[in-house]
Amino acid sequence: MKDFVLKNKFIILLISIIIVLTVSLFATCFGMEDYEQLDYSLGIVNTEYLNMRTGAGINFNSITVLEKNDYVRIFGKIGEWYIIQNEKNQIGTAHIDYITPTDEQKAAVSNTETIDSVSTLNLTEDENELLNLINAEREKNNLSAFKIDESLQNVARLKAQDLVENNYFSHISPTYGTPFEMLRNNQISYKTASENIAGNPSISGALDSWLNSDSHKKNILSNDYNYTGLAVVDSIAYGKIIVQLFVGK
Repeated sequence: MKDFVLKNKFIILLISIIIVLTVSLFATCFGMEDYEQLDYSLGIVNTEYLNMRTGAGINFNSITVLEKNDYVRIFGKIGEWYIIQNEKNQIGTAHIDYITPTDEQKAAVSNTETIDSVSTLNLTEDENELLNLINAEREKNNLSAFKIDESLQNVARLKAQDLVENNYFSHISPTYGTPFEMLRNNQISYKTASENIAGNPSISGALDSWLNSDSHKKNILSNDYNYTGLAVVDSIAYGKIIVQLFVGK
């Protein structure tokens, strides 16, 4: 072995240099030295239209266009670009000049109101209608019926009331944060989770709109979820605000 090393030391040295240079090149190409870890937080788009891109620069393709006052989750920063997630769960980047970080995240985390503040006794007539319609759709697709989880039910009602009282329409609540934060803050454990929201004059109309949307329909007809909580609250703007939470345990 010693003789092999001595005879081939030049080749070994050359290979070592190539490895070092390759690692250095990749580190430079990926901009690792520019990445800055941030405490995850919310941001608000502060310009009329903003391209959400696939990478940190204007030469990267646009994934989608964000609009003013859209909320995004901020994960970190590369140079002058935030790494963000929008409400459709798309991940991309946006220039820091056009995203204003907000301290509303603190309100969501520190909010002390719990699900105990909402009645858990029975489903309303509207909620029962929605559950029956959704379980009928699942039955058509040979899926087991959703079971009502009392804790999920209360979180859904809390979110529906928040949507109406604070006059917004978004998966990210300025009061409670994301659906996942609401579940976590109310001690609800899960393997997978998601949320559908709708504004519609009727329950059947809301369900139709969900079934005509690939992402919403996927939640309703997913085998990954077996428990649900749903809420229907009267709304001046929409007629009814509907929230459905999905959880797989």
